[in-house]
Amino acid sequence: IFKSSGNVIVGSGASVVLVADSTGSGGAPLASNIVWQVAGYVDAGTTSHLEGIFLIKTAADFKTGSSLNGRILAQTAVTLDSVTVVAP
Repeated sequence: IFKSSGNVIVGSGASVVLVADSTGSGGAPLASNIVWQVAGYVDAGTTSHLEGIFLIKTAADFKTGSSLNGRILAQTAVTLDSVTVVAP
């Protein structure tokens, strides 16, 4: 669980990618096991990519070409502009 007392802002073209550990003892973490608890809002820039389940106090804005492997739950609004969302 990642907790943010403020906002989560992801720049255009940036990616959050889940990778296996360097020992090779296991596969990559599953997006369904990653939870983001955000007290503010989430702003995903154009062509950015995120992974995990987002629990957001206010709003989420995913801009053109951004993508998410996960889910978005927000108390006020979720704005998706030509976004790809894949359920984990």
